Amino acid sequence: MKTRNALVRLLGAAATAGALAWAVLAQGDAGAAGSPAEAVADAAPGYAVEDYAYPDADKILAEQDIVLKRGDGHIVLAECTDSTDLLRFLARDREDVCFQVTADTGFLTLELPAVHGVKTDDSANTHLEMTVEDEQVEYDIPADTWEGVGESVDGREHVLVEINVSN
Repeated sequence: MKTRNALVRLLGAAATAGALAWAVLAQGDAGAAGSPAEAVADAAPGYAVEDYAYPDADKILAEQDIVLKRGDGHIVLAECTDSTDLLRFLARDREDVCFQVTADTGFLTLELPAVHGVKTDDSANTHLEMTVEDEQVEYDIPADTWEGVGESVDGREHVLVEINVSN
C-alpha cells in the first residue's frame, strides 16, 4: 500500500510538472514586443492566387512551337504514342500534337495553327474552338473518334484556340 501511494504521488507530481511546463511554453513571453507568437498573430495571411497559366509555356513555345496559355491542369501536353487515352491533333507542316486528359473534365487555351484533324481520347467528349480569319468555329466530337476539323472541312487555315473535355 505504501508503494502504491508513493507511486500515485510521483505520477501526480510528474503530471503537474508537465502541465506547468506546457503552460509556460505555450504562453511564452506574452508581454514582449516582437515575440514570434505576436508576429504571426499580427501578420495578415498570404493569398494563393491561381492564374491557370500553363507551366513552362515559354520553354514549350521555344522547343515545340506550341503556344499553351491557360488551363486547369487536366489537359497536359504529352508525347504522342499509340495509346488510346490521348487527344491527338493533326496539323499541316508539323508532327502530331498530343495531350493527355487527367480528369473527367478539363480545359486548355492555346494557339495551334493549321489543325485539320483530331482523334479524341477513349473516355472524354471533346469540344474544340477554332478561329479562321474573323470567325469562331466550334466542333463537338465524341470520345474515341477520328474527325476532320478546320482546314480539312472548309479549306481555310484554322487555329485551335481552346479544348474542353467532359464525360
